Amino acid sequence: MASSLTPPPPPAPNPTPVHPGRIRLLSSGAPSPTSTSTSGPVIYWMFRDQRIRDNWAILHAAQLAASSSSSSSPLAVAFTLFPSPFFLSARSRQLAFMLRSLRLLSLHLTSLNIPFFLLRGDPVLTLPSLLRRLNASALVADFSPLRPFRSSLDAIVREVGNEITVHQVDAHNVVPVWAASERLEYAAKTIRPKIHRLLPEYLVEFPDLPRLSSPWIGEEPPGINWDELISEVKREAGDVREIGWCEPGEDAAMEMLMGRMDGFLTKRIKNYVTDRNDPVKPKGLSGLSPYLHFGQISAQRCALEAKARRKFSPQSVDAFLEELIIRRELADNFCYYQPQYDSLQGAWEWARKTLMEHALDKREHIYTREQLEKAKTHDPLWNASQLEMVHYGKMHGFMRMYWAKKILEWTSGPEEALSTAIYLNDKYEIDGRDPNGYVGCMWSICGVHDQGWKERPVFGKIRYMNYAGCKRKFNVDAYISYVNRLVSGTKKRKSESL
Repeated sequence: MASSLTPPPPPAPNPTPVHPGRIRLLSSGAPSPTSTSTSGPVIYWMFRDQRIRDNWAILHAAQLAASSSSSSSPLAVAFTLFPSPFFLSARSRQLAFMLRSLRLLSLHLTSLNIPFFLLRGDPVLTLPSLLRRLNASALVADFSPLRPFRSSLDAIVREVGNEITVHQVDAHNVVPVWAASERLEYAAKTIRPKIHRLLPEYLVEFPDLPRLSSPWIGEEPPGINWDELISEVKREAGDVREIGWCEPGEDAAMEMLMGRMDGFLTKRIKNYVTDRNDPVKPKGLSGLSPYLHFGQISAQRCALEAKARRKFSPQSVDAFLEELIIRRELADNFCYYQPQYDSLQGAWEWARKTLMEHALDKREHIYTREQLEKAKTHDPLWNASQLEMVHYGKMHGFMRMYWAKKILEWTSGPEEALSTAIYLNDKYEIDGRDPNGYVGCMWSICGVHDQGWKERPVFGKIRYMNYAGCKRKFNVDAYISYVNRLVSGTKKRKSESL
Protein backbone atom coordinates (compact mmCIF):
# COMPACT_ATOMS: atom_id res chain seq x y z
CA MET A 1 0.00 0.00 0.00
CA ALA A 2 1.34 3.43 -0.88
CA SER A 3 2.31 5.68 1.99
CA SER A 4 0.50 8.92 2.71
CA LEU A 5 3.46 10.75 1.16
CA THR A 6 3.02 8.99 -2.17
CA PRO A 7 1.27 11.26 -4.63
CA PRO A 8 -2.15 9.96 -5.69
CA PRO A 9 -2.41 8.36 -9.10
CA PRO A 10 -3.49 10.70 -11.89
CA PRO A 11 -7.17 10.56 -12.84
CA ALA A 12 -8.10 8.23 -15.65
CA PRO A 13 -7.88 10.10 -18.96
CA ASN A 14 -11.24 11.30 -20.18
CA PRO A 15 -11.63 9.97 -23.75
CA THR A 16 -13.94 12.84 -24.64
CA PRO A 17 -13.77 16.63 -24.29
CA VAL A 18 -17.37 16.62 -23.15
CA HIS A 19 -18.02 17.29 -19.47
CA PRO A 20 -18.84 13.89 -17.93
CA GLY A 21 -21.89 15.40 -16.24
CA ARG A 22 -23.36 16.01 -19.69
CA ILE A 23 -23.28 12.30 -20.56
CA ARG A 24 -25.49 9.49 -19.28
CA LEU A 25 -24.61 5.83 -19.77
CA LEU A 26 -27.89 4.11 -20.62
CA SER A 27 -26.37 0.72 -21.36
CA SER A 28 -22.82 -0.61 -21.20
CA GLY A 29 -23.54 -3.46 -23.62
CA ALA A 30 -22.26 -7.00 -23.24
CA PRO A 31 -20.43 -8.11 -26.38
CA SER A 32 -19.20 -11.68 -26.45
CA PRO A 33 -15.44 -12.36 -26.57
CA THR A 34 -15.67 -13.13 -30.27
CA SER A 35 -17.79 -10.10 -31.09
CA THR A 36 -16.36 -7.57 -33.54
CA SER A 37 -18.76 -4.84 -32.39
CA THR A 38 -16.17 -3.33 -30.04
CA SER A 39 -14.43 -1.91 -33.11
CA GLY A 40 -17.57 -1.30 -35.11
CA PRO A 41 -18.77 2.18 -36.01
CA VAL A 42 -20.20 4.67 -33.56
CA ILE A 43 -23.64 5.91 -34.56
CA TYR A 44 -24.91 9.31 -33.48
CA TRP A 45 -28.71 9.37 -33.42
CA MET A 46 -29.40 13.01 -34.15
CA PHE A 47 -32.86 14.26 -33.30
CA ARG A 48 -33.17 17.44 -31.25
CA ASP A 49 -29.79 19.00 -32.03
CA GLN A 50 -29.68 19.16 -35.80
CA ARG A 51 -26.25 20.69 -36.33
CA ILE A 52 -22.58 19.79 -36.63
CA ARG A 53 -20.97 22.87 -35.13
CA ASP A 54 -21.00 23.36 -31.37
CA ASN A 55 -22.67 20.02 -30.72
CA TRP A 56 -21.52 18.11 -27.64
CA ALA A 57 -23.28 14.93 -28.79
CA ILE A 58 -21.42 14.56 -32.08
CA LEU A 59 -18.18 15.60 -30.34
CA HIS A 60 -18.68 12.81 -27.83
CA ALA A 61 -19.52 10.32 -30.59
CA ALA A 62 -16.41 11.34 -32.56
CA GLN A 63 -14.19 10.93 -29.51
CA LEU A 64 -15.68 7.51 -28.76
CA ALA A 65 -14.90 6.49 -32.32
CA ALA A 66 -11.33 7.85 -32.10
CA SER A 67 -10.66 6.08 -28.79
CA SER A 68 -11.98 2.65 -29.77
CA SER A 69 -10.27 -0.19 -27.86
CA SER A 70 -8.45 -1.67 -30.85
CA SER A 71 -8.16 1.13 -33.37
CA SER A 72 -10.19 4.15 -34.27
CA SER A 73 -13.71 3.37 -35.48
CA PRO A 74 -15.70 5.17 -38.13
CA LEU A 75 -18.58 7.48 -37.27
CA ALA A 76 -22.00 7.84 -38.88
CA VAL A 77 -25.02 10.03 -38.21
CA ALA A 78 -28.58 8.71 -38.31
CA PHE A 79 -31.76 10.78 -38.35
CA THR A 80 -35.18 9.19 -38.14
CA LEU A 81 -38.07 10.81 -39.95
CA PHE A 82 -41.16 9.16 -38.64
CA PRO A 83 -44.86 9.84 -38.27
CA SER A 84 -46.91 11.10 -35.33
CA PRO A 85 -46.85 11.00 -32.40
CA PHE A 86 -43.08 11.43 -32.56
CA PHE A 87 -43.22 14.73 -34.42
CA LEU A 88 -46.44 15.53 -32.56
CA SER A 89 -48.52 16.28 -35.65
CA ALA A 90 -45.97 18.71 -37.08
CA ARG A 91 -47.21 20.36 -40.26
CA SER A 92 -45.50 21.19 -43.53
CA ARG A 93 -44.38 24.54 -42.08
CA GLN A 94 -42.18 22.87 -39.45
CA LEU A 95 -41.21 19.71 -41.35
CA ALA A 96 -40.13 21.47 -44.54
CA PHE A 97 -38.04 23.93 -42.53
CA MET A 98 -36.37 21.00 -40.78
CA LEU A 99 -35.77 18.99 -43.97
CA ARG A 100 -34.28 21.95 -45.83
CA SER A 101 -31.78 22.32 -43.01
CA LEU A 102 -31.04 18.59 -42.93
CA ARG A 103 -30.23 18.70 -46.65
CA LEU A 104 -27.53 21.29 -45.92
CA LEU A 105 -26.33 19.30 -42.93
CA SER A 106 -25.99 16.09 -44.98
CA LEU A 107 -23.77 17.93 -47.49
CA HIS A 108 -21.57 19.20 -44.66
CA LEU A 109 -21.27 15.68 -43.25
CA THR A 110 -20.32 14.34 -46.68
CA SER A 111 -17.49 16.88 -46.84
CA LEU A 112 -16.26 15.45 -43.51
CA ASN A 113 -16.52 11.85 -44.81
CA ILE A 114 -19.25 11.08 -42.27
CA PRO A 115 -22.20 9.19 -43.78
CA PHE A 116 -25.74 10.40 -43.07
CA PHE A 117 -28.52 7.82 -42.82
CA LEU A 118 -32.07 9.18 -43.12
CA LEU A 119 -34.42 6.53 -41.79
CA ARG A 120 -38.16 6.44 -42.40
CA GLY A 121 -40.59 4.89 -39.94
CA ASP A 122 -40.73 4.02 -36.25
CA PRO A 123 -37.24 4.46 -34.75
CA VAL A 124 -37.84 1.53 -32.40
CA LEU A 125 -37.78 -0.65 -35.54
CA THR A 126 -35.53 1.22 -37.96
CA LEU A 127 -32.68 2.25 -35.67
CA PRO A 128 -31.91 -1.20 -34.12
CA SER A 129 -32.01 -2.67 -37.62
CA LEU A 130 -29.42 -0.16 -38.81
CA LEU A 131 -27.22 -0.70 -35.74
CA ARG A 132 -27.16 -4.44 -36.36
CA ARG A 133 -26.51 -4.15 -40.09
CA LEU A 134 -23.58 -1.84 -39.42
CA ASN A 135 -22.33 -3.96 -36.49
CA ALA A 136 -22.20 -0.76 -34.45
CA SER A 137 -20.16 -0.57 -31.27
CA ALA A 138 -21.96 2.37 -29.67
CA LEU A 139 -25.00 4.58 -30.01
CA VAL A 140 -24.94 8.21 -28.89
CA ALA A 141 -28.39 9.78 -28.60
CA ASP A 142 -29.62 13.34 -28.26
CA PHE A 143 -31.64 14.42 -25.23
CA SER A 144 -35.26 15.52 -25.23
CA PRO A 145 -37.54 15.71 -22.18
CA LEU A 146 -40.69 15.00 -24.23
CA ARG A 147 -42.55 11.71 -23.84
CA PRO A 148 -42.44 10.37 -27.43
CA PHE A 149 -38.66 10.62 -27.69
CA ARG A 150 -38.05 9.26 -24.21
CA SER A 151 -40.32 6.24 -24.69
CA SER A 152 -38.72 5.45 -28.05
CA LEU A 153 -35.21 5.73 -26.64
CA ASP A 154 -36.16 3.48 -23.71
CA ALA A 155 -37.50 0.88 -26.15
CA ILE A 156 -34.34 1.06 -28.28
CA VAL A 157 -32.15 0.56 -25.21
CA ARG A 158 -34.21 -2.49 -24.26
CA GLU A 159 -33.79 -3.83 -27.79
CA VAL A 160 -30.03 -3.33 -28.27
CA GLY A 161 -28.68 -2.55 -24.80
CA ASN A 162 -27.27 -6.04 -24.37
CA GLU A 163 -25.35 -5.71 -27.62
CA ILE A 164 -23.86 -2.21 -27.72
CA THR A 165 -23.05 0.74 -25.51
CA VAL A 166 -25.69 3.46 -25.43
CA HIS A 167 -24.91 7.00 -24.28
CA GLN A 168 -27.13 10.04 -24.08
CA VAL A 169 -25.74 13.58 -24.28
CA ASP A 170 -27.63 16.74 -23.37
CA ALA A 171 -26.28 19.05 -26.07
CA HIS A 172 -29.36 21.26 -25.96
CA ASN A 173 -29.06 22.90 -22.56
CA VAL A 174 -26.09 24.88 -21.32
CA VAL A 175 -26.34 23.04 -17.99
CA PRO A 176 -27.64 19.48 -18.55
CA VAL A 177 -31.15 19.04 -17.20
CA TRP A 178 -30.16 16.24 -14.81
CA ALA A 179 -27.16 18.23 -13.54
CA ALA A 180 -29.09 21.46 -13.00
CA SER A 181 -31.59 19.84 -10.63
CA GLU A 182 -32.70 16.40 -9.50
CA ARG A 183 -36.31 17.43 -9.00
CA LEU A 184 -39.18 19.44 -10.42
CA GLU A 185 -38.47 23.10 -9.76
CA TYR A 186 -41.26 25.39 -8.61
CA ALA A 187 -40.18 28.57 -10.39
CA ALA A 188 -37.31 30.46 -11.99
CA LYS A 189 -36.21 31.71 -8.59
CA THR A 190 -35.59 28.14 -7.38
CA ILE A 191 -33.60 26.91 -10.39
CA ARG A 192 -31.69 30.13 -11.12
CA PRO A 193 -29.07 29.82 -8.33
CA LYS A 194 -28.52 26.14 -9.18
CA ILE A 195 -27.80 26.94 -12.83
CA HIS A 196 -25.67 29.99 -12.02
CA ARG A 197 -23.54 27.89 -9.69
CA LEU A 198 -22.80 25.41 -12.49
CA LEU A 199 -22.25 27.84 -15.36
CA PRO A 200 -18.46 28.13 -14.79
CA GLU A 201 -18.24 24.34 -15.30
CA TYR A 202 -20.48 24.03 -18.33
CA LEU A 203 -20.46 27.37 -20.16
CA VAL A 204 -17.14 26.75 -21.89
CA GLU A 205 -15.85 27.08 -25.44
CA PHE A 206 -16.33 24.15 -27.83
CA PRO A 207 -13.42 22.20 -29.30
CA ASP A 208 -13.28 21.51 -33.02
CA LEU A 209 -14.79 18.32 -34.34
CA PRO A 210 -11.80 15.99 -34.82
CA ARG A 211 -11.05 14.43 -38.18
CA LEU A 212 -11.38 10.66 -37.93
CA SER A 213 -8.59 8.48 -39.25
CA SER A 214 -10.82 5.51 -40.06
CA PRO A 215 -12.60 5.84 -43.40
CA TRP A 216 -16.15 4.63 -43.77
CA ILE A 217 -16.10 1.21 -45.44
CA GLY A 218 -19.51 -0.06 -44.38
CA GLU A 219 -22.95 0.11 -45.93
CA GLU A 220 -23.42 3.28 -47.92
CA PRO A 221 -26.50 5.33 -47.06
CA PRO A 222 -29.07 5.39 -49.85
CA GLY A 223 -29.32 8.56 -51.87
CA ILE A 224 -31.94 11.10 -50.85
CA ASN A 225 -34.07 13.01 -53.34
CA TRP A 226 -34.60 15.99 -51.06
CA ASP A 227 -36.93 17.89 -53.40
CA GLU A 228 -39.19 14.86 -53.74
CA LEU A 229 -39.11 14.19 -49.99
CA ILE A 230 -40.00 17.80 -49.13
CA SER A 231 -42.84 17.77 -51.66
CA GLU A 232 -44.14 14.50 -50.21
CA VAL A 233 -44.06 15.84 -46.67
CA LYS A 234 -45.80 19.05 -47.71
CA ARG A 235 -48.58 17.04 -49.37
CA GLU A 236 -49.08 14.78 -46.36
CA ALA A 237 -48.51 17.15 -43.45
CA GLY A 238 -51.36 19.58 -43.84
CA ASP A 239 -51.98 22.97 -45.33
CA VAL A 240 -49.92 25.25 -43.07
CA ARG A 241 -47.71 27.24 -45.42
CA GLU A 242 -43.95 27.57 -45.01
CA ILE A 243 -42.54 30.82 -43.67
CA GLY A 244 -40.34 33.11 -45.73
CA TRP A 245 -38.70 35.34 -43.12
CA CYS A 246 -36.47 32.67 -41.63
CA GLU A 247 -33.98 30.68 -43.71
CA PRO A 248 -33.16 27.19 -42.37
CA GLY A 249 -29.72 25.87 -41.50
CA GLU A 250 -26.67 26.46 -39.34
CA ASP A 251 -25.27 29.28 -41.46
CA ALA A 252 -28.58 31.15 -41.45
CA ALA A 253 -28.80 30.68 -37.68
CA MET A 254 -25.37 32.23 -37.18
CA GLU A 255 -26.34 35.06 -39.51
CA MET A 256 -29.39 35.76 -37.32
CA LEU A 257 -27.13 35.80 -34.27
CA MET A 258 -24.00 37.52 -35.60
CA GLY A 259 -24.75 38.90 -39.06
CA ARG A 260 -23.12 42.16 -40.06
CA MET A 261 -26.30 43.60 -41.53
CA ASP A 262 -28.98 42.69 -38.99
CA GLY A 263 -27.51 40.21 -36.49
CA PHE A 264 -29.09 40.19 -33.08
CA LEU A 265 -25.87 40.54 -31.10
CA THR A 266 -24.14 42.77 -33.63
CA LYS A 267 -26.98 45.22 -34.39
CA ARG A 268 -30.06 44.77 -32.20
CA ILE A 269 -29.09 43.63 -28.70
CA LYS A 270 -28.79 47.12 -27.20
CA ASN A 271 -32.57 47.68 -27.23
CA TYR A 272 -33.53 44.17 -26.11
CA VAL A 273 -34.17 45.08 -22.48
CA THR A 274 -36.64 47.82 -23.44
CA ASP A 275 -38.19 46.48 -26.64
CA ARG A 276 -38.61 42.74 -26.07
CA ASN A 277 -42.04 43.12 -24.45
CA ASP A 278 -43.41 45.50 -27.08
CA PRO A 279 -45.30 43.62 -29.81
CA VAL A 280 -45.03 46.67 -32.07
CA LYS A 281 -41.24 46.19 -32.16
CA PRO A 282 -40.67 42.64 -33.45
CA LYS A 283 -37.03 43.45 -34.20
CA GLY A 284 -36.58 43.85 -30.46
CA LEU A 285 -36.59 40.05 -30.21
CA SER A 286 -33.66 37.83 -31.13
CA GLY A 287 -35.42 35.83 -33.86
CA LEU A 288 -33.47 32.76 -32.73
CA SER A 289 -36.27 30.54 -31.44
CA PRO A 290 -36.78 28.50 -34.67
CA TYR A 291 -33.07 27.72 -34.76
CA LEU A 292 -32.92 26.88 -31.06
CA HIS A 293 -35.98 24.64 -31.32
CA PHE A 294 -34.56 22.58 -34.18
CA GLY A 295 -31.07 22.65 -32.72
CA GLN A 296 -29.67 24.44 -35.77
CA ILE A 297 -27.76 26.67 -33.38
CA SER A 298 -26.43 25.93 -29.91
CA ALA A 299 -27.84 27.91 -26.99
CA GLN A 300 -24.35 27.65 -25.54
CA ARG A 301 -22.86 29.38 -28.60
CA CYS A 302 -25.44 32.15 -28.26
CA ALA A 303 -24.57 32.54 -24.57
CA LEU A 304 -20.81 32.60 -25.20
CA GLU A 305 -21.14 35.27 -27.90
CA ALA A 306 -23.52 37.33 -25.75
CA LYS A 307 -21.21 37.20 -22.73
CA ALA A 308 -18.33 38.38 -24.91
CA ARG A 309 -20.33 41.51 -25.72
CA ARG A 310 -21.78 42.20 -22.30
CA LYS A 311 -19.67 45.30 -21.68
CA PHE A 312 -21.47 47.09 -24.52
CA SER A 313 -25.05 46.37 -23.35
CA PRO A 314 -24.96 44.78 -19.89
CA GLN A 315 -28.67 45.06 -19.08
CA SER A 316 -29.80 43.70 -22.43
CA VAL A 317 -27.28 40.86 -22.38
CA ASP A 318 -28.32 39.88 -18.86
CA ALA A 319 -32.00 39.91 -19.86
CA PHE A 320 -31.21 37.80 -22.94
CA LEU A 321 -29.20 35.26 -20.92
CA GLU A 322 -32.05 34.99 -18.41
CA GLU A 323 -34.41 33.99 -21.23
CA LEU A 324 -31.89 31.88 -23.13
CA ILE A 325 -30.60 29.85 -20.19
CA ILE A 326 -32.78 30.13 -17.08
CA ARG A 327 -36.24 30.22 -18.67
CA ARG A 328 -35.50 27.70 -21.42
CA GLU A 329 -33.88 25.27 -19.03
CA LEU A 330 -36.69 25.72 -16.52
CA ALA A 331 -39.06 24.58 -19.29
CA ASP A 332 -36.93 21.47 -19.91
CA ASN A 333 -36.88 20.81 -16.15
CA PHE A 334 -40.68 20.91 -16.05
CA CYS A 335 -41.17 18.57 -19.00
CA TYR A 336 -38.47 16.18 -17.76
CA TYR A 337 -39.72 15.82 -14.20
CA GLN A 338 -43.46 16.26 -14.86
CA PRO A 339 -44.67 13.55 -17.28
CA GLN A 340 -48.06 15.30 -17.60
CA TYR A 341 -46.49 18.51 -18.84
CA ASP A 342 -49.33 19.15 -21.31
CA SER A 343 -52.26 18.32 -19.02
CA LEU A 344 -54.20 19.97 -16.23
CA GLN A 345 -52.91 17.10 -14.08
CA GLY A 346 -49.43 18.56 -14.48
CA ALA A 347 -50.41 21.79 -12.69
CA TRP A 348 -49.74 22.40 -9.02
CA GLU A 349 -52.54 21.37 -6.66
CA TRP A 350 -53.53 24.95 -5.81
CA ALA A 351 -53.97 25.75 -9.49
CA ARG A 352 -56.01 22.63 -10.27
CA LYS A 353 -58.22 23.34 -7.28
CA THR A 354 -58.95 26.94 -8.17
CA LEU A 355 -59.52 26.17 -11.85
CA MET A 356 -61.99 23.39 -11.08
CA GLU A 357 -63.80 25.54 -8.53
CA HIS A 358 -64.43 28.08 -11.31
CA ALA A 359 -64.82 25.67 -14.23
CA LEU A 360 -68.58 26.20 -14.36
CA ASP A 361 -68.47 29.98 -13.98
CA LYS A 362 -70.52 31.86 -16.54
CA ARG A 363 -68.46 33.02 -19.53
CA GLU A 364 -69.45 36.19 -21.36
CA HIS A 365 -68.21 34.68 -24.64
CA ILE A 366 -67.79 31.05 -25.72
CA TYR A 367 -65.99 30.21 -28.95
CA THR A 368 -65.42 26.92 -30.72
CA ARG A 369 -61.95 25.75 -31.68
CA GLU A 370 -62.75 26.51 -35.31
CA GLN A 371 -63.80 30.07 -34.49
CA LEU A 372 -60.62 30.63 -32.52
CA GLU A 373 -58.45 29.12 -35.25
CA LYS A 374 -60.00 31.46 -37.81
CA ALA A 375 -59.65 34.49 -35.50
CA LYS A 376 -63.41 35.03 -35.38
CA THR A 377 -63.77 36.62 -31.94
CA HIS A 378 -65.07 40.01 -30.76
CA ASP A 379 -61.54 41.07 -29.69
CA PRO A 380 -59.47 42.65 -32.50
CA LEU A 381 -56.26 42.39 -30.44
CA TRP A 382 -56.68 38.66 -29.86
CA ASN A 383 -57.61 38.15 -33.51
CA ALA A 384 -54.43 39.95 -34.55
CA SER A 385 -52.26 37.71 -32.36
CA GLN A 386 -53.87 34.59 -33.82
CA LEU A 387 -53.41 35.87 -37.37
CA GLU A 388 -49.78 36.74 -36.66
CA MET A 389 -49.18 33.14 -35.66
CA VAL A 390 -51.13 31.65 -38.60
CA HIS A 391 -49.55 33.79 -41.32
CA TYR A 392 -46.12 34.60 -39.88
CA GLY A 393 -45.44 31.40 -37.95
CA LYS A 394 -44.45 33.29 -34.84
CA MET A 395 -46.55 35.19 -32.32
CA HIS A 396 -44.84 37.83 -30.21
CA GLY A 397 -43.96 36.45 -26.78
CA PHE A 398 -45.97 39.04 -24.85
CA MET A 399 -49.03 38.34 -26.98
CA ARG A 400 -48.74 34.60 -26.35
CA MET A 401 -49.62 35.21 -22.72
CA TYR A 402 -52.68 37.33 -23.52
CA TRP A 403 -53.71 34.92 -26.29
CA ALA A 404 -53.65 31.82 -24.06
CA LYS A 405 -55.38 33.50 -21.12
CA LYS A 406 -58.25 34.61 -23.33
CA ILE A 407 -58.68 31.03 -24.53
CA LEU A 408 -59.20 30.09 -20.87
CA GLU A 409 -61.80 32.84 -20.60
CA TRP A 410 -63.63 31.92 -23.83
CA THR A 411 -63.88 28.12 -23.68
CA SER A 412 -66.09 25.87 -21.57
CA GLY A 413 -63.41 24.83 -19.07
CA PRO A 414 -59.67 24.68 -18.32
CA GLU A 415 -59.10 21.28 -19.95
CA GLU A 416 -60.58 22.47 -23.23
CA ALA A 417 -58.66 25.73 -22.99
CA LEU A 418 -55.33 23.99 -22.50
CA SER A 419 -55.85 21.44 -25.28
CA THR A 420 -56.98 24.20 -27.68
CA ALA A 421 -54.01 26.43 -26.90
CA ILE A 422 -51.54 23.57 -27.36
CA TYR A 423 -53.22 22.46 -30.59
CA LEU A 424 -53.07 25.93 -32.15
CA ASN A 425 -49.54 26.61 -30.91
CA ASP A 426 -48.20 23.31 -32.21
CA LYS A 427 -49.96 23.63 -35.55
CA TYR A 428 -48.85 27.13 -36.50
CA GLU A 429 -45.78 28.15 -34.51
CA ILE A 430 -42.53 27.35 -36.32
CA ASP A 431 -41.12 26.52 -32.87
CA GLY A 432 -44.19 24.57 -31.71
CA ARG A 433 -44.03 21.13 -30.06
CA ASP A 434 -41.37 22.47 -27.73
CA PRO A 435 -40.99 22.51 -23.92
CA ASN A 436 -41.15 26.31 -24.07
CA GLY A 437 -44.51 26.13 -25.81
CA TYR A 438 -45.99 23.63 -23.36
CA VAL A 439 -44.74 25.60 -20.37
CA GLY A 440 -45.99 28.85 -21.91
CA CYS A 441 -49.50 27.41 -22.19
CA MET A 442 -49.27 25.87 -18.72
CA TRP A 443 -48.08 29.18 -17.22
CA SER A 444 -50.90 31.15 -18.84
CA ILE A 445 -53.74 28.72 -18.15
CA CYS A 446 -52.56 26.61 -15.19
CA GLY A 447 -50.29 28.96 -13.26
CA VAL A 448 -47.16 26.81 -13.64
CA HIS A 449 -44.04 28.68 -12.42
CA ASP A 450 -46.35 31.44 -11.16
CA GLN A 451 -48.19 32.18 -7.92
CA GLY A 452 -51.79 32.63 -6.86
CA TRP A 453 -53.37 36.04 -7.48
CA LYS A 454 -56.57 37.79 -6.45
CA GLU A 455 -59.49 35.44 -7.03
CA ARG A 456 -61.92 36.31 -9.81
CA PRO A 457 -64.55 34.53 -11.94
CA VAL A 458 -63.36 31.94 -14.48
CA PHE A 459 -59.65 32.45 -13.66
CA GLY A 460 -59.86 31.74 -9.96
CA LYS A 461 -56.40 32.58 -8.62
CA ILE A 462 -54.68 32.29 -12.01
CA ARG A 463 -53.02 35.52 -13.15
CA TYR A 464 -55.42 37.67 -15.19
CA MET A 465 -54.71 39.78 -18.28
CA ASN A 466 -57.08 42.03 -20.21
CA TYR A 467 -57.29 44.40 -23.15
CA ALA A 468 -57.02 47.52 -21.01
CA GLY A 469 -53.78 46.26 -19.48
CA CYS A 470 -52.32 45.71 -22.96
CA LYS A 471 -53.31 49.25 -23.98
CA ARG A 472 -51.31 50.59 -21.06
CA LYS A 473 -48.22 48.63 -22.10
CA PHE A 474 -48.05 49.19 -25.86
CA ASN A 475 -49.81 50.73 -28.85
CA VAL A 476 -52.54 48.19 -29.50
CA ASP A 477 -53.77 49.88 -32.69
CA ALA A 478 -50.24 49.95 -34.12
CA TYR A 479 -49.85 46.22 -33.42
CA ILE A 480 -53.15 45.40 -35.14
CA SER A 481 -52.10 47.48 -38.16
CA TYR A 482 -48.72 45.73 -38.24
CA VAL A 483 -50.39 42.30 -38.31
CA ASN A 484 -52.84 43.40 -41.00
CA ARG A 485 -49.87 44.37 -43.19
CA LEU A 486 -48.25 40.98 -42.52
CA VAL A 487 -51.41 39.14 -43.51
CA SER A 488 -51.86 41.23 -46.67
CA GLY A 489 -48.27 40.58 -47.69
CA THR A 490 -48.61 36.85 -47.09
CA LYS A 491 -51.81 36.61 -49.10
CA LYS A 492 -50.24 38.58 -51.94
CA ARG A 493 -47.22 36.29 -52.10
CA LYS A 494 -49.52 33.24 -52.01
CA SER A 495 -51.58 34.53 -54.95
CA GLU A 496 -48.43 35.32 -56.95
CA SER A 497 -47.10 31.78 -56.41
CA LEU A 498 -50.27 30.13 -57.79
